[in-house]
Amino acid sequence: MDNLIYALNATLPVFLLMVCGMLFRKMGIMTPAFTEKANTYVFRVALPMSLFVQLSGISFLEVWDSGFLLFCLGATTLSVLLAALLSRALVRPEMRGEFVQVSYRSSASLVGMAFMENLYGSAAMGSLMILGSVPLYNMAAVLILSLMRPDRKKLEKAAVRKTLIGIVTNPIILGTLGGFLIAVLPFSMPEILKKTCSEIGKTATPIGLMAMGAQMECREAGKCVRETAWASFLKLVGFTMLFLPLAVLLGFRREELVAILVMLGSASTVAGYIMAKNMGYAGVLTQSAVMVTTLLSPVTLTFWLYMLRSMGFI
Repeated sequence: MDNLIYALNATLPVFLLMVCGMLFRKMGIMTPAFTEKANTYVFRVALPMSLFVQLSGISFLEVWDSGFLLFCLGATTLSVLLAALLSRALVRPEMRGEFVQVSYRSSASLVGMAFMENLYGSAAMGSLMILGSVPLYNMAAVLILSLMRPDRKKLEKAAVRKTLIGIVTNPIILGTLGGFLIAVLPFSMPEILKKTCSEIGKTATPIGLMAMGAQMECREAGKCVRETAWASFLKLVGFTMLFLPLAVLLGFRREELVAILVMLGSASTVAGYIMAKNMGYAGVLTQSAVMVTTLLSPVTLTFWLYMLRSMGFI
């Protein structure tokens, strides 16, 4: 029971904040325009600030782990390749690009950070996980969506160039790198600046999760049922079953193991829908999978955390 409560303490607050967002939308408090602005604020300001503050106050040598970064890169790459192979047997050609993206691409930077903070009070290892996976998420998404589009004639160079620029200027990546830079400098930030940045960073989790809940459209989950079911299974269960035991065998524990779990088993990111629509896809499968995985991820993540806690790995 203690292990179950431990897992629920990490997952239920995340889920309830998303439920609050859904209720606030019904009440007319979180309108579509407000939600769009809230997402922009979280992505460009609050979340990068949160990562920056957390990393700026720790020892660089204590956090850096090359083996952990390589594992995140390797697991993400293999997930993309496996999803691409399975897509040929499981979904129609016009949906393959969307299927691959929602099967591997997690909302690690928002939901993952929330889980890490609920469990350990900080998300330092989660920041390393972001460095090892999020840039690859974006690059792989452009390649997959371009190469698997039914009307494709050639890889769109403009889309690749835009994505590479987007990665270099990604606020989350910049916030992470900025935090590492401050951590290795021989002086620390002034206390007034540090507290100001910290207060801004604290708004990332509640506002971001409520905005995510406000964006959910339950009616979309009934479309593309078979494809959505397969993609959701891979996102929440399949890749976690495959790579999490390997992470345990390689000796990852506690924060590192939880960061790997949220990379593999958290819900599909809403950003995938925006990218799919911009690259000529209908977006129905992406929106349905984001909805289903967001609703089911508290259950599956609670199960994985319970199992890891019961076996003494976290």
